[in-house]
Amino acid sequence: MPAVLRLGKLLNIGKTKTIFSPHQHYSLRRKLSDFLDPQERWKDVIVSIRKPNGDFRYTQHHVRRFEGLVKQGRSPTVELLVEWGTTNSTVGELVDILKSHKLLAAASVLLPVEDAIPAVPQQASPTVEVSSAAPTTLLEETVTQPQPLRSILQPQILLESSEPGQTGFSSFLYNELMKITGNFDDRPVSDGGSRLGEGGFGTVYKGLLNDKPVAVKKLNPMEDVSLDELQVQFNQEIQALRVLKHENLVDMVGFSCDGQHPCLVYALMANGSLLDRLACLDESPPLSWQQRCLIAEGTASGLEYLHSNHHVHRDVKSANILLDEKFVAKISDFGLTRASAKRTSTTMMTEKIVGTRAYMAPEALRGEITSKSDVFSFGVVLLEILSGLPPADENREPQFLMEMRYDIEDEDEELTLEDFLDKKMGDLGLSQVESVYSLACNCLLERKNRRPVIKQVLLELRGVVKSISLDFKA
Repeated sequence: MPAVLRLGKLLNIGKTKTIFSPHQHYSLRRKLSDFLDPQERWKDVIVSIRKPNGDFRYTQHHVRRFEGLVKQGRSPTVELLVEWGTTNSTVGELVDILKSHKLLAAASVLLPVEDAIPAVPQQASPTVEVSSAAPTTLLEETVTQPQPLRSILQPQILLESSEPGQTGFSSFLYNELMKITGNFDDRPVSDGGSRLGEGGFGTVYKGLLNDKPVAVKKLNPMEDVSLDELQVQFNQEIQALRVLKHENLVDMVGFSCDGQHPCLVYALMANGSLLDRLACLDESPPLSWQQRCLIAEGTASGLEYLHSNHHVHRDVKSANILLDEKFVAKISDFGLTRASAKRTSTTMMTEKIVGTRAYMAPEALRGEITSKSDVFSFGVVLLEILSGLPPADENREPQFLMEMRYDIEDEDEELTLEDFLDKKMGDLGLSQVESVYSLACNCLLERKNRRPVIKQVLLELRGVVKSISLDFKA
């Protein structure tokens, strides 16, 4: 893309005729905002923009005005590009500014493939053991996808750094990951294969890396997920886990982007997901009441850390709560996570509704992104923990678990809280159960402003865990 191309023309700003389609204009603006809105990186751009005479184009007054857009649910990046694009600015100017601040992933969005910023060179990786298993056919590329995914995704994993290793993650060769997963053997692990299950935007496989078990998530294009969206999810997962470190968040080991499919590598969680353990999948023993409350407390602690660091997960559910060998909860799948501007309202707006319907708050269905939506989703998880029931069941009335609380509260209905509880728990205390159920109902309040913040939720759960501990000592 020539550096002399006017920014306004590229982004379809004003009345200038252009060869780019409206979808391309929207896609470019959206991708740039995905990179620049989090951590307020747009501020690095705005303070570098100058007039032809060398003076700064924007003052602190302008910066405060753009900051105020966040409270309105608007993107400061998009508004800045629209305003700056009406001047005689060029794409080259924007690219140079992005490069100067090491915002290389964002700069690559504006460059053609042949001019894109080269990816981090692959590092020599340690020897890995090869699992013997039947090979499986790799996903074929379609006619509408002439170039491999790696050519689209590779520039994005730079994460605003040109220095290898600064992400804190290892870069693996795709062929390595094929070897340690038995060519991504799609047979379940229980049948001698490598497949652990489905994760966000891909399939998860078990592998052995340096004698340590790992989970490899292979991202796949799907009917309702474009390559652009897949690119954002891949990059967002790495971006989020690069800056977010907590004992109740999943541990990322590394990634691969040189092969047919982008892959993310995590430490393997020996006890799988909370969803599977509540269902006693593969004949696993039922979780005790104490285990369930500790898992709830750990999950709330992880969410409190996310929210205090201005991140909204957007897909809190029992399938995304993984359990290590000691049943410590680890929140996973950060592909939908969004960072909000610090010191401003945490509510943002999005045109694309994402998440899992059985866990979604009313405002999330309207496109609002707020930490209170995570609290609502966690309320559904608490109901799962209490009942052992799945969040949705088309053969059940009501289908959504969140709606069963209305039957419990309705005196004309036969369902009681005692009936609702998972009979596989043998060590519960009724007063503790009532506390957790009441907390779940508060999390599920329709009006988000009436829900507790996650810090309050965590404090209440800690009180329940302490009460259980005292009962055991008595």
